Amino acid sequence: MTAELVFQNTAERSRELAQDIVSAAHLTGDFVLSSGGRSSYYFDKYLFETKPTILRRLASALAERIPASVDRLAGPELGAVALVTAVSLETGLPFVIVRKASKGYGTSRFIEGELHRGERVLIIEDIISTGSEALKAAAQVERAGGDITGILAVIDRGHGGAENISAAGYRLEALYDRSGLPTPDHERSNR
Repeated sequence: MTAELVFQNTAERSRELAQDIVSAAHLTGDFVLSSGGRSSYYFDKYLFETKPTILRRLASALAERIPASVDRLAGPELGAVALVTAVSLETGLPFVIVRKASKGYGTSRFIEGELHRGERVLIIEDIISTGSEALKAAAQVERAGGDITGILAVIDRGHGGAENISAAGYRLEALYDRSGLPTPDHERSNR
């Protein structure tokens, strides 16, 4: 197989995955985002993360972008847990789950799973808006002794998240940004 054919196959798989994500999870209406902002569209991550045919391809696409230097993955609860689990299974890299708040019983940890001081950790995220949730997760991992290598997301909505993450000293990479996703069928037919 030639390099050009491999590139075409990869590009086509990426387009098909993007279309499937949009078809499964793009909603229109009036939505409040986790940042508190309002939006006329919303990507319901649970509508694509709970579909095995999409989740499997997402795990593969994300795994291709993980630097060789990464020791461990981290996924913020609840949205990124399915993603980080799937990527861990795809790569063999261990992972931790980052809680939004420590539970009031048992170990009362913010980080669930094994994390060793100095490990290079990549945050896996679903959708980035302002980046605040990813930054909170990164701060928790660092408090627990991990070194953040970056944040890898499925979608960057383009609402300042990349800039906020960069200003905090981290690198963001997303499989898709909002402008690069296909127009949803229900919007295409309304034109």
